[in-house]
Amino acid sequence: MIWICRRLAEWRVVHESGRPRRARHHSEQQRGQATVELALLMPFFALMLLAVVQVGLLMRTRVLVTHSAREAVRSAAVGANDADVRSAAIGAAELDPDRLMVQVQRVAGNATVRLTYRDPTDVPLVGMLVADAVFEAQATMRLE
Repeated sequence: MIWICRRLAEWRVVHESGRPRRARHHSEQQRGQATVELALLMPFFALMLLAVVQVGLLMRTRVLVTHSAREAVRSAAVGANDADVRSAAIGAAELDPDRLMVQVQRVAGNATVRLTYRDPTDVPLVGMLVADAVFEAQATMRLE
């Protein structure tokens, strides 16, 4: 209780006009120091935010590659040729066809499709620090 009373006494300082006002606890120098600290840490926080965005984009690409592999193996299982399987993989997701490699195998009544996709890391600042990511996905289905 004594601590609360002491804090209240520091909080309320009476101006000569009789109106209460807040006591100033920080000098101008301390405010300037806080501004400098914020200015020094802001680039670090911005870099961390961009890194989180890049990781989110990479996770999206991983899901898209997996989805494309599943769609491609469905196409291969119903008897499509390799060019149609590649078209199914490209059409299933928004992937760059120049960065996508599709391998199709039909062995022992099963169709297996393996996709390899090289995804550029093109978020500003973070993309320069991290190499392009390579995603692989494989799916197998029985031939119909």
